[in-house]
Amino acid sequence: MPSIKVKGMTCNHCKASVTDAVSKVPGVTSVEVDLLKGEAAWTEQSPVDVAAIRKAIIDIGFDVPE
Repeated sequence: MPSIKVKGMTCNHCKASVTDAVSKVPGVTSVEVDLLKGEAAWTEQSPVDVAAIRKAIIDIGFDVPE
């Protein structure tokens, strides 16, 4: 399951926002967000461009370190 680090998540609302944003990326079938690890992971129906995941998360106000 591919994953990406996410900075700035502090609560369940943050977790829900990131889950919703990543789930809207074409090809993503499910999303798991871990607040303690500061990480979002997803499963893919078809290959997903990680840049699209990064953009979806950044667009809602969180930081995605390189």
